[in-house]
Amino acid sequence: MDEISIRPIARIRTDFSSKFGIPRQSNLVCELEGVIVFENEFRNSDTIKGLEDFSYLWLIFGFSECIKENWKATVNPPKLDKTKRKGVFATRAPYRPNPLGLSSVKILKIENDDKLGPLIYVSGADLLDNTPIYDIKPYLKYVDSHIDATNGFAEEYVEKRLEVVFPEDLFEMIPMEKRVALKKVLSLDPRPSYMKYKDRRYGIEFAGFDVRFYVNDNVLNVCEVERL
Repeated sequence: MDEISIRPIARIRTDFSSKFGIPRQSNLVCELEGVIVFENEFRNSDTIKGLEDFSYLWLIFGFSECIKENWKATVNPPKLDKTKRKGVFATRAPYRPNPLGLSSVKILKIENDDKLGPLIYVSGADLLDNTPIYDIKPYLKYVDSHIDATNGFAEEYVEKRLEVVFPEDLFEMIPMEKRVALKKVLSLDPRPSYMKYKDRRYGIEFAGFDVRFYVNDNVLNVCEVERL
């Protein structure tokens, strides 16, 4: 069989209502939380029997906002200069022949809801709200962790963070349980490399708020917060 047909088994609910600002890899912000809600057909607790014994999951998901009819052999990773294009299969870019993504997330708890069936609460997710999940697999430390692995051209971006200046009156508008996650998301510099203009205003939608900011050198300054 050359082709397979897949359909979502679940969707994940997160604090990101638009893709701008979402961390570009899972677990960069461990404080980000989400909940996996199964589609009607799969709301059966037997489907996840034994999952409580694991601490992490692999999520195979769809880049639902990044679907294009045509794909290109090379892409611009968002952190790289436009002149430094890389092969699509050498990156995790969302625009791919098959728009599938892979993320590892930590299991916080599993609960059963009378209407929604089993719910899986996770942290570290780098997904847009309502992203379709096509498969779930347990993370196995003894085969999935490679201590000798190299990071290729992504190595230079591993530790880069911005200082975040968040005025107290604006910071207090954000629910307390969301504040640490938001500051860490901002510290990752949501801007792609081609949009890094000094003093230009940007905004991310997070947890029901539109958070506006600008960047000078290595300092991100929050200048406005509005409820969506």
